[in-house]
Amino acid sequence: MVAPSSPRPLSKKSRTLGPVADLERHLPAEWWRTLFNATYVKTDGDVVENAANTTADVDLLLAATGLKPSARVLDLCCGQGRHSLELASRGFSHLTGLDRSHYLIQLARRRARAARLTVNFLEGDARSLPATDTPFDGVAILGNSFGYFDCQAEDLAVLAAVRAALRPGGILAMDISDGDWVRKNFEPRSWEWIDRHHFVCRERMLSADGTRLVCREVVTHTERGVLVDQFYAERLYAREQLHTLLLASGFVRPCDHGSILSGSDRNQDLGMMSHRIFVTAHAPGQRPTRSARTLARRPEISDVAVILGDPRLADAVKLDGKFQPEDLTAVQHLKTALAELPGYRFRFLDNHATLAADLRAHPPAFALNLCDEGFVNDPLRELHIPALLEILGVPCSGSGPASLAICFNKAIVNAAAATMGIPVPVELYVGPGDSAPRPTSYPVIVKPACGDGSVGITAASIAQNRAELITTLARLRTELPGRALLVQELLTGPEYTVGLIGNPAQGFQRLPVIEADYSRLPATLPHILAYESKFQLDSPYWTDIRYVAAQLDDRRLGLLRDYSTRLFERLDCRDFARIDFRATADGTLKLLEVNPNPSWRWDDDPAIMAGLAGWSYAELLGRLIAAAQARVHASAVPAKLAGP
Repeated sequence: MVAPSSPRPLSKKSRTLGPVADLERHLPAEWWRTLFNATYVKTDGDVVENAANTTADVDLLLAATGLKPSARVLDLCCGQGRHSLELASRGFSHLTGLDRSHYLIQLARRRARAARLTVNFLEGDARSLPATDTPFDGVAILGNSFGYFDCQAEDLAVLAAVRAALRPGGILAMDISDGDWVRKNFEPRSWEWIDRHHFVCRERMLSADGTRLVCREVVTHTERGVLVDQFYAERLYAREQLHTLLLASGFVRPCDHGSILSGSDRNQDLGMMSHRIFVTAHAPGQRPTRSARTLARRPEISDVAVILGDPRLADAVKLDGKFQPEDLTAVQHLKTALAELPGYRFRFLDNHATLAADLRAHPPAFALNLCDEGFVNDPLRELHIPALLEILGVPCSGSGPASLAICFNKAIVNAAAATMGIPVPVELYVGPGDSAPRPTSYPVIVKPACGDGSVGITAASIAQNRAELITTLARLRTELPGRALLVQELLTGPEYTVGLIGNPAQGFQRLPVIEADYSRLPATLPHILAYESKFQLDSPYWTDIRYVAAQLDDRRLGLLRDYSTRLFERLDCRDFARIDFRATADGTLKLLEVNPNPSWRWDDDPAIMAGLAGWSYAELLGRLIAAAQARVHASAVPAKLAGP
């Protein structure tokens, strides 16, 4: 056995939070990306590195499943490989272990080499298993490795992936915390010495809805100080709920095999490993088709009306105040891509003068709302389109009127984000009748509090001193009379865009994060995404700015995704959103804006992100429609699964 390396202390820029009243508020959405490392192995070692526990787990696994050494077995969420290696030592020769943690998989591979045992250890996501020509006879999810995700739909995605990976009649075995026992018996606070140098303090509380146990762990070294201050959580399933979940996922014959009581060499706090449920269930006798194994199922609503901006009308946001040739080209790309999606009948509505009458005369089963221009091409009336569809009883894609109204106002969004602990730029609000404010530092950028398409943001929006600030405010008040303005600190670090498809209740598909590459832009121009970058084809802002895959470490990627999913839910976004961030010079990520119904164009940010994910433009649109229709029809999972 290879000992894990010593945990590293927090960086000088990191800090502990001290006492907090609400653990859930500080829980990252994807805490599991960074938690399973050397510190985890050390603090939980008396349970997860306990040979007696591992032997007992595998004994129960084999007794409950009847798997033989010739069986093909997947050890899902295998961690450092303790169960896989125990099976290999008992003669199992067709073993695969898969886990998200790079550290734990590397540790498992080293241990396999040292013991001269053969296991195929892979890094991967339990929700999307690698394709294999030969299905597995059995899948094991052991050691309380289920229920980590922030919504139940993603637990269902894991089970759907497992079912697809099993042969007909193959068996799933899993153990997880006994939810009923944990709710009644968890320790709100505990502490213990791990060894002579490591001391750990733990706090626990139930989530607001009672469905998860949220935990905090502060690990301190006697000489190095605080090593980590981290938060994690697990969904709590009672026995009946777990059986219902398995049935809802298409498994048959769920069977309860009693409880597991873990041992501990230290005989201290076992947390959620203390009392566990062990269950098995079988894949049905007929292997599911490919369509049943993918998230993009055949659409349930085929009659789709596509709502677009009106090219007949003026559009104050676009260059020269009207639709340009590239706008018409974008519509043609859209129609071509949608034609590639089987099972739909699309019709396109872009005449706003007759829009309400057209919808009443021929009500569609579903509307794909791509009218980001707003009703009669007025961005202040973007919310009118979903409001009209709601009045007419037509389900549609995208965010509703309230969310669009809130997100249109950057000052309101920033205020909401700040209350959530999400960093925002330092800013001053300037009403139409207010005098010029006095920022504490320069440079600053001046932008409309409410706006679309970067209207009002140009190279001249940057003020280096008070005289320039007064001039900039005067210019914008002339161009946008009656509009409130924001004076913000100028962020100069990397600029990132996060894309989310889905909904909190059904789960998210996260697009690759992209970064604005300003390296070709002339040094004389401010490095910002000005109005010209979106509408003026002969501007350096259009020709010289590129969008590339962001180079991010796990911590910063986790922050961006955590901030984005929390904002998506708090602001009541639906189906599809783009969230923009920019870093300060010292690397602090700060929110720029939330776009609840972002551009659908074939050459814009979401399409670029989709291309990096390997999706075609048509597939991006298909996933958006599928997410919206899944929300509209709601989940087929019984409602009782959601409750404690």
